[in-house]
Amino acid sequence: MFAYLTRRLIALCLSLAVASLVIFLVVEVAPGDPASYMLGINAQPDTIAALRAELGLDVPKYQRYLNWISGMLHGDFGTSYTYRSPVSEMVADRLWISLPLASMALVLSTLIAIPAGVLAASRRGKVSDASVMAATQLGVAIPNFWFAMLLVALFAIKLRWFPSGGFPGWDDPAKALIALTLPAIALALPQAAILTRVMRSSLIDILGEDFMRTARAKGLSQRQALWRHGLRNALIPVLTIIGLQFSFLLAGAIIIEQVFYLPGLGRLVFQSISQRDLIVVESVVMLLVFSVIMVNFIVDLTYALADPRLRQPA
Repeated sequence: MFAYLTRRLIALCLSLAVASLVIFLVVEVAPGDPASYMLGINAQPDTIAALRAELGLDVPKYQRYLNWISGMLHGDFGTSYTYRSPVSEMVADRLWISLPLASMALVLSTLIAIPAGVLAASRRGKVSDASVMAATQLGVAIPNFWFAMLLVALFAIKLRWFPSGGFPGWDDPAKALIALTLPAIALALPQAAILTRVMRSSLIDILGEDFMRTARAKGLSQRQALWRHGLRNALIPVLTIIGLQFSFLLAGAIIIEQVFYLPGLGRLVFQSISQRDLIVVESVVMLLVFSVIMVNFIVDLTYALADPRLRQPA
């Protein structure tokens, strides 16, 4: 197990190193100069040069990369070019919106997907199965930002049950959760569709196993065998997808946060890209990549603990 853990840690470190390099190169080659953007088109060259020196943009790119990585390893994500405040503080403020939003969307998608997947698998080939599969196909096909606008039009503008956008803060938790409800539903729809398909496929495979036939032979009904033995075994790949979905929901809420004007991490990245605030973009994207890689790492360790064969070198 120690050797397996060492290999996975090395792979994790290499993945993070490659990801950091790719993120830095992609952001740096994007057109536009932060200093020129901040000073405007009428700025004098010497003024732009002075601001570039102040922001640390006048040093070679490899040096900027090393400074950025060194700072992140010490918990210093740098200072925003636009807001002149530490990036770590900006990220911490936005996480109080993005984390609850991603958590709500994950809970909603799970509560929808697992019962729907069980229903489809237990009635394979019947009307219920076909209906669930048609609904999941629709859920995957509909863009979540379009679905978000439909939710706003119906529940915010017409029915006035929810606010159309903005975030009131956590001083009143009830109002805060209400403000996050429509965005969470918009994010949960495609994830619930994907998770339902995984749940159905996994449970169908389990229903054909010998231990399920043995359970039926001992007198259990199909329903009892499914819930006592089948569901528990079918949840293994589903839990993997749920873990990966959380990272995706945290990183993939940029458009939804724009639709609902939520000041979360996604909107911070969008605004920073438009303002050429490179250090914010690089640091936030790197944190999101780190969360995805860490989830994969934890899933790999969980599988290795459950299945000793995975610990053996290839």
